[in-house]
Amino acid sequence: MAFTSPKGTTQTSMSDINVTPFVDVMLVLLVIFMVTAPLLESGIEVDLPKTRTVKVISEERVVVTIDKRQTIYVGNDPVNIHRLGDIIRQRLKDADKSPVYIRCDQAVSFGAFAQVIDALKQSNLTNINIVTEPLNTKGTT
Repeated sequence: MAFTSPKGTTQTSMSDINVTPFVDVMLVLLVIFMVTAPLLESGIEVDLPKTRTVKVISEERVVVTIDKRQTIYVGNDPVNIHRLGDIIRQRLKDADKSPVYIRCDQAVSFGAFAQVIDALKQSNLTNINIVTEPLNTKGTT
């Protein structure tokens, strides 16, 4: 679109959109998401055992984690084993039927793992599931 200025010169309007600020903001957001995404899974480092059968967790869940120092967490909060059942019951709407997932480092002794399961069962939490990583079967027969 052309128009004439008061001095008699003909000028055209700038019809291009400056996308530089938009690209800058998008790159900053991309960097933020790339940095924070690995932290979203869980803040507790656990070396999970590997199995052939793995089920993807899709519903609302309470995850109990036992790290290699045998510290017990509900979510990302450390808890005492004697308060474990009470804390989980507070977090679940229907505690008798809702699943509880246990992530346990493979370096943890079976005795410590069994104590956590026993504490859950003493609180009448019986829908207990064990979280594992998929076994890499490539190259095996």
